[in-house]
Amino acid sequence: MSHFHDSSKIIRKELVSGVTLRPIWGDKIMMSHIEISPGSEVPIHSHPHEQVGTMLEGVLEMTIGEETRQLRPGDSYVIPGGVEHSARAIDGWVLVLDIFSPPREEYK
Repeated sequence: MSHFHDSSKIIRKELVSGVTLRPIWGDKIMMSHIEISPGSEVPIHSHPHEQVGTMLEGVLEMTIGEETRQLRPGDSYVIPGGVEHSARAIDGWVLVLDIFSPPREEYK
C-alpha cells in the first residue's frame, strides 16, 4: 500500500445528486474532498463518526444540531458523532475538505 495518493486517480463517489466525494483513508482516519454543485444539498442525517471540515471554495449553508451558518473559504466546523446536520451550496460550486474518525466504511 502506497503512502501517497495521486488526486487524479482517486475514484469519485456520488453521495446524493450533485454531491461527490474523493476519499482517502488509513486505519483510523479518513479525508475527503467533497464537491457540491450549485443549489445541491446534503440532506439532514447523522452518523456515529466524528467529522471536522474546512471550506476551500464557495459558500455553504450548514446546519449542525439547531444552529445554521453560512460558511466561506477558511471557515471550519466540528460535528460530534450522532448529531444531525445538513448542508446546501448557496453561491456556486462548493469544495470542502472533510475528515472522519473512524473512517466511514460506506465511503471506501
